[in-house]
Amino acid sequence: MRLHRPLGTLADGADAVRLSPDDAGWARVGLRVLLLRPGVPRTIRTGVFEAFVLPLSGGCAVEVDGERFELAGRDSVFTRVTDFAYVPRDATVTLSAKDGAGGGAEDGAEVALPMARCERRLPARYGPAEGVPVEVRGAGNATRQVTNFGVPGAWDHADRLMACELITPDGNWSSYPPHKHDETCPVANEEVYYFRVAGRDGVTPSREGFALHRTYADDGAIDEDVVVRDGDVFLVPRGYHGPCVAAPGYPLYYLNVLAGSGAERSMAFRDDPAHSWVRDTWAGRAADPRCPVTTAGGRAG
Repeated sequence: MRLHRPLGTLADGADAVRLSPDDAGWARVGLRVLLLRPGVPRTIRTGVFEAFVLPLSGGCAVEVDGERFELAGRDSVFTRVTDFAYVPRDATVTLSAKDGAGGGAEDGAEVALPMARCERRLPARYGPAEGVPVEVRGAGNATRQVTNFGVPGAWDHADRLMACELITPDGNWSSYPPHKHDETCPVANEEVYYFRVAGRDGVTPSREGFALHRTYADDGAIDEDVVVRDGDVFLVPRGYHGPCVAAPGYPLYYLNVLAGSGAERSMAFRDDPAHSWVRDTWAGRAADPRCPVTTAGGRAG
C-alpha cells in the first residue's frame, strides 16, 4: 500500500483529490476535494457514504433532500474556522460556488468532502462556524490548534464519520507524542491526513513550503518519514502517527478523517509508550501564544 500520495496523484477531472476506500485498500474512509467553478453546479451522489461538506476556500451552497444550506466559507484554511454541512448516504447533493462570499469567489471554491462508508441514513444538517469547538493542545513548541468540527462529543450527528482540522504554527510539532487508533486500541480507525502548507504570508497555501510527517508500526512493516507539501495526502491504516512538523516559516494545516467498524464513533488512542512521558512536561508550561490561529470570527492574532 502506498501511504504517501503527493499532490496530483489522486486528481480526477475537477477533483483535486478523489480517494475511495478501495483506492486506500481499506473498508470505510474516503476523501474528495472538489474545485467548484462559478456558475457551474456539481452534483454528487453519496451512495453508501456519509460526508461533511467543508469549504477550504470560498463558500458554497449545498442542496440535499429538499434543503439548502449556505456555507459562507473562508479565504483559506489559515484565515477562519468555517461553517459546514453533513450530508447522508443515498443522497443526491448539488454544490454551487457562492458569488461574492468567502473570499476568492471569482475563482470559485475549493471544498473537501471527508467521507465514510456507513449503515444508517441520517438527515442532512448544517453546522455553524460559531458552534465549532477550538482547542489549544500541547505547550511550548508542541502547541497546535485543533478545530473539532466533526468529532464525537462536539458533533454526534453521524454514523461512522469523524473529522477535525489542525493548524500548527511554523516551527512547531503536532500529532505528538506519536499515537495510534488501530486494533490494539479500544476502537480501530482508518485515518487520512490531508495537508495544506501556507506560503510566506502565512495564509495562502503554497507548494513553496513543506512539513515532515512520520508513521510507523511496532512490527516494522510500516516505517515512513516523508516530506509533505501543500495538497499531499497520507494514509494511516494502522500504527503510530506523528509527529507532523511545520518547517520554520511555513504554517501547517491538516484535515484528519477517521472511521472504524466498532460499535461507536470514538477517537480513542494510545501513545507510543517510549514518548508518552512528554505529555507530563506540558504541565505548567505556557502554550504558544500564536494559538489559536483562527476562530469563527477570523484570524485570532
